[in-house]
Amino acid sequence: MKQPCHALLMFAILLVPVPVWSANWNPLPDSGLAICYDATGTEITCPAAGQPFYGQDAQYQEVSPAYQKKNNQTVTDLHTRLMWIESDVDIQRTWQGAVSYCNEVVFAGQTDWRLPTKFELESIVDYGRSYPALNQVFSCQNSFYWSATPYMPNPSYAWSVFCPDGADHWVHKTNNYYVRCVRDAK
Repeated sequence: MKQPCHALLMFAILLVPVPVWSANWNPLPDSGLAICYDATGTEITCPAAGQPFYGQDAQYQEVSPAYQKKNNQTVTDLHTRLMWIESDVDIQRTWQGAVSYCNEVVFAGQTDWRLPTKFELESIVDYGRSYPALNQVFSCQNSFYWSATPYMPNPSYAWSVFCPDGADHWVHKTNNYYVRCVRDAK
């Protein structure tokens, strides 16, 4: 009997669902969606368990967003324990400029600011809102905001979040977009 091919074994391993956790993982708050839809995108009454289209995001409203706005123009997410600069400085930068700015900025007496990852930046989006889609404790421009996460298929691009609708996009790193710095709250 022949031994199974390594590629087949690797494929089988990849099919096994495995939760992915980071070392400092905290659950994200609810996305803000409160409407259910059918397959055509038509709004419907949210279905009960066992009915078609059950299990939509609107049916999972467990952890409400919780932010603490401080007098020093920072906002702390009480779930993720991330501290954000409340508003941008109204200057667009390239991706490298955004990384450098966050790494060098001294704000609210703190020096450990950084550009947020795509996941972190998406954590402040309220998908139940639009124009702007960020949680209303934050101000934002009608534009993209940089994340530190590169677009893996092409390292000339990085992920960003479009403030009006909260959608993520990969954009060329030489483009000029806004920056919202973050740090780990202690």
